[in-house]
Amino acid sequence: MQFENSREFARQLDGKDPLAKYRNEFIFPKINNENAIYFTGNSLGLQPKSAQSYVNDIMKDWGDLAVEGHFQADKPWWDYHERFAEKLSKVVGAKPKEITVMNTLTVNLHLMMVSFYRPTKKRYKIICEEKAFPSDQYMISSQVRFHGFNPEDAIVELKKRDGEHNFRTEDILAKIEEVGEECALILIGGVNYYTGQVFDMKTITEAGHKIGAFVGWDLAHAAGNIKLELHDWNVDFAAWCSYKYMNSGPGNVSGCFINEKYHNKKDIPRFEGWWGHNKDRRFLMEPEFQPEDGANAWQISNAPVLALAPYLASLQMFDEVGMDALIEKRNKIVAYLEFILHEIDKEVDSTFEVITPANQEERGTQLSVFLHGEGKELFNYLMQNGVIPDWREPNVIRLAPAPFYCSYEDMYEFGQILKKGILGK
Repeated sequence: MQFENSREFARQLDGKDPLAKYRNEFIFPKINNENAIYFTGNSLGLQPKSAQSYVNDIMKDWGDLAVEGHFQADKPWWDYHERFAEKLSKVVGAKPKEITVMNTLTVNLHLMMVSFYRPTKKRYKIICEEKAFPSDQYMISSQVRFHGFNPEDAIVELKKRDGEHNFRTEDILAKIEEVGEECALILIGGVNYYTGQVFDMKTITEAGHKIGAFVGWDLAHAAGNIKLELHDWNVDFAAWCSYKYMNSGPGNVSGCFINEKYHNKKDIPRFEGWWGHNKDRRFLMEPEFQPEDGANAWQISNAPVLALAPYLASLQMFDEVGMDALIEKRNKIVAYLEFILHEIDKEVDSTFEVITPANQEERGTQLSVFLHGEGKELFNYLMQNGVIPDWREPNVIRLAPAPFYCSYEDMYEFGQILKKGILGK
């Protein structure tokens, strides 16, 4: 499609957008009494208007039924988490029994390490990407130390080539082969939080299995953003937060994928709790643990239904629309944003370097833009004039036009505000 940098053209795109109506299903923050142009769904998604009613339903049941809400509520609390499996399985490409929701992301990654990081004297190394999201770095380092190894020896970081912003798949595969039989686990973010690069998860998973390692993925920036086929890719495990592209609310619950080949295996360790116990016998208070079927065996505590409620509200929209339709709009609106950036770049005396891969297959919703010659003053100008982007040192802004609620006219208007911010210096 031949794009145009005009409001009329942007409005034409919005008029033909089959997802445009969903914009009205979200609550926008206001700047100068106008809806903000919101680019930080990769950090915290907007609140769905339906979330409040889902929470109110639980509050009413709590008031009317008290403890009996566990069984007598319209959506009984004791199996509330089970309502996620089928819908989430479509989002991440899994079988419903491979999905569960519980805890928060880093907690779940630690719990997954109980099952999938079992180092030996010979096979103990973990491969991850350099400058992974700090929480992952802390988690991996603490796990290595917990098992008695030195992180400087046991953690192998994948590196970018000098002068390049993104990882090369051939370099990743070469490093996996090099570490070989010393590698116990590969754990990488499916989408790099800084650049927005999407990793070739299928190929990397195959390479990890070839050397006998477990392969897991942190999908914090991937779930609800990119096409995932976790089951078909034979991924061992994955976890993701729900508050970014999946709009569940700040700090909300995490989703987990555990490949069905590990279900009901008696030799796989995990930390256990009563919500992972056989559902039909859970309230018999038996002393011996009998695991639930599927990923729910990794559950520990009873479900935090007040937290789960907004996630279920958002997931209902994902189920209505489907990932294919979201990705179709994502590709178009990100391409339009990229076009706008290049057009504005021609009009001002600055240089914008998009460090996110140009290849559509290697990126999702996010564009990371290196603002050569600009500083945080420009970011502050954007924030004061109706745009909410994300700033990362030294001078990168991350722009994530979430397809559920961002419009093409937002992209055009952002370009105009950006131009004024630069020319007005």
